[in-house]
Amino acid sequence: MASNLPKLLLLFYAISICNAVTIPAPISDSHRSAALEIFDASSSSLEDAYEALKVFEILAIENKPDVSATTCQKVVENLGPSSRLKDLFFALKVDGILKCKVDRAVFQDIASRLKATVNDATTLVDMYYTIGSLVLIKDQAPDVDVLLADADGIFHSIKALSQSDGRWRYSSDNPESSTSAAGLALEALAGVISLASSEIDQSRVNTVKSDILKLFDSIQKYGMDDGTFYFDEKFGGGREHQGSLTTTSSVIRGVTSFAAVTSGKIDLPGDKILGLANFFLAIGVPGSAKDFFNQVESLALLESKRVPIPLVLSLPATVYSLSKEDQLKVRVNTVLGSAAPPLTVKLVRAFHTDAKGSAIIADKELQYDQSSGLHVMGVFPDNVDVGTYVFVFEMVLHDSGSENIYATGGQIHVPIYVTGIAEVSNAEIAVLDSDLGSDATQKKLDLAGTDVVSLSANHLQKLRFSFQLITPRGHAFKPRQVLLKLRHEKTYEHIFVVGNTGKKFEIILDFLGLVDKFYYLSGRYDIELTVGDAVMENSFLRPLGFVELDLPEAPEKATRLPPLPVDPYSRYGPKAEIAHLFRAPEKRPPQNLSFAFLILTLLPFIGFLVGLLRLGVNFKNFPSSAVPTTYAILFHLGIAAVLLLYVLFWLKLDLFTTLKVFGFLGAFLMLVGHRILSHLASTSAKLKSA
Repeated sequence: MASNLPKLLLLFYAISICNAVTIPAPISDSHRSAALEIFDASSSSLEDAYEALKVFEILAIENKPDVSATTCQKVVENLGPSSRLKDLFFALKVDGILKCKVDRAVFQDIASRLKATVNDATTLVDMYYTIGSLVLIKDQAPDVDVLLADADGIFHSIKALSQSDGRWRYSSDNPESSTSAAGLALEALAGVISLASSEIDQSRVNTVKSDILKLFDSIQKYGMDDGTFYFDEKFGGGREHQGSLTTTSSVIRGVTSFAAVTSGKIDLPGDKILGLANFFLAIGVPGSAKDFFNQVESLALLESKRVPIPLVLSLPATVYSLSKEDQLKVRVNTVLGSAAPPLTVKLVRAFHTDAKGSAIIADKELQYDQSSGLHVMGVFPDNVDVGTYVFVFEMVLHDSGSENIYATGGQIHVPIYVTGIAEVSNAEIAVLDSDLGSDATQKKLDLAGTDVVSLSANHLQKLRFSFQLITPRGHAFKPRQVLLKLRHEKTYEHIFVVGNTGKKFEIILDFLGLVDKFYYLSGRYDIELTVGDAVMENSFLRPLGFVELDLPEAPEKATRLPPLPVDPYSRYGPKAEIAHLFRAPEKRPPQNLSFAFLILTLLPFIGFLVGLLRLGVNFKNFPSSAVPTTYAILFHLGIAAVLLLYVLFWLKLDLFTTLKVFGFLGAFLMLVGHRILSHLASTSAKLKSA
């Protein structure tokens, strides 16, 4: 692990440059490409189908799949009298986009049923779906009567669920208040106003506007200076917790719907409107279809002129190189990427992250490039050196009347990385005499080249290494990491941090104090320098050479050598070959002696034959009939086979094979022997009885 530490540090700094900060940017082509992959307009659920079609419509996607026929069939099926309120609501939503051929009589029937039941709704969700469906019928079939006779009563029923902090309850039986419910309530109230047969009392409308301002008082700030705001809630009562994205989307739908049907302005703070836009844009491309829909629809509603349209300040890059003379560029668009009105971008101030109280740039106006649509600062001034900064921008509209239409937010803080190539100079390495402090050996180093040095030292000497780093502006530069590594030829490594004395980096290694750390290992030590920083474009890992160390013998109580690190992947490699040495065969007797022993083993058999002749063996009792004769012959052949098996066992067969064969022969001998012996016994019994 230690051998890879410098490389890992350099990789870490390279990654930190690329991912230093995420600046919210308007909706781009990446969202359009992702929408075609995430959404399926042919989904069996009309809610999912509506979300897909709405996203395609907002993003103006041309190559979207054509699912009109199948989806319209589902719409017609869900407009029947047995459909649930939610299914009916989303069927009308889809019909508003696809313009399915629905008869006026169907709309008339639905409107009659909804108007008859709207006063009986007991929960906020039922009111939301009922009133929302009537509003959709009004938009799709203007000649159908959807006006509410008792709009004031319905308005009052919904308002009765509101709380003092701007939130709403889902029902009168549920004491828990919810921010998401506030969005549903505001959207339902907007529907009541648009469906009212007579004008709603303006005092009630103003009360709801006050509730909206109270709701915005509870908005939460995502960070300290990034200007991001969102709505969140911790809702109990057994209802599923809504995430920040869903809750914020619900509030935006409700506020924009209410603002669209009421006269007068809702005095919403522009910085919070812009903060909500930054919240959705900072997400990037969401992974789920529901989050994607909430993001795109909310941004479209923020740009619908119902509330001040947020203007988004974004930077094509947050990393700029002094060595390449990069220019600071700023882009201003609406959340959906439309062009911004005429305005000026000012750099209010810029300060180093280590010195926030000292501004290096103040009140500088960026020049607008009409061809690219960017606001450009030009080259960085001389007092800007490599490092990390915070640039504070401000947008100023040219037309003062546009302030009621657009939300510019205020001061926008953007982290900026300024990089450059650091010049390495005055690199020296020397071996010092410990007692006198004089240079025994001193050599110059060219850290930009490939030359290496060879040194030799003993435990009574020291090693000194020093160099300087200069920024493109000519100032001393102090990177985050400066490491000097000594690696023994047996792969033992030692890493030292090179200190900074102000004008240069210097380290002195006293070998007398390091003998125990070096485990008293003499020999060659390779020297390697690692210099890395996120704003240093030429971070490097450079071999400097080697030093031959002559260290004393290790005492008895010296630190023992640690085991060498084992590569965890070595167990998957080929194993070492196993060389097995077989035992030498034992010495055998001479061949003549073996033959003599064989003859001695045959003597008992010869004696057996001689004994038979001496006893006068005859074949008078041998059976004469056919069947007993056959059994007698087979019996003697079986005995001969057993004797032959003994011979084969001696010459060739192993014990297991011999036992197997003997098992079959034994069974055979038992069968034929029993037959022939029974015949002889019966013959003998007959002779005795006669």
